[in-house]
Amino acid sequence: MSEPLHFMMGQYKAVIPIDRMYSKRHMWLQQDGDVWVVGFTAYSVRLLQDVYFLDWTIDPNTPVEDRQEIGEIESSKAVSSMFTPCAGTILDLNEAVLNDPSGINTDNYGSGWLYRMKTESPLLTPEEYIRVLNDGWEDTQRTIKGQMN
Repeated sequence: MSEPLHFMMGQYKAVIPIDRMYSKRHMWLQQDGDVWVVGFTAYSVRLLQDVYFLDWTIDPNTPVEDRQEIGEIESSKAVSSMFTPCAGTILDLNEAVLNDPSGINTDNYGSGWLYRMKTESPLLTPEEYIRVLNDGWEDTQRTIKGQMN
């Protein structure tokens, strides 16, 4: 397996594995047969910081639109709505992170996955996702600094 890509967020290195696809909404999607396992990228986990509460507003086997609100996540930074990375059908939810969302913080590319879905929407390669991060980093830094002031 080839080495992952990295995106520098100041002094923090966000790891971007190359064995999966990505969305502009900072989620990874890894194919498992004819379904996709979905989770937060290292970039989004770093911005959220410590996640300690997760709640879904959808049920398994729910068809969803692109950027549809499907739940809420609470972290040390804020309470935020969660949106789909693309259109499709959410098949099942990771009950382990619902019961204990610390897996999102400690193993976001493994056991901290969020849900499994079917989709035929176009996704980003790791290289395309790095370009999205580069293109938006300046605005993200301004937002972060605004929150700190």
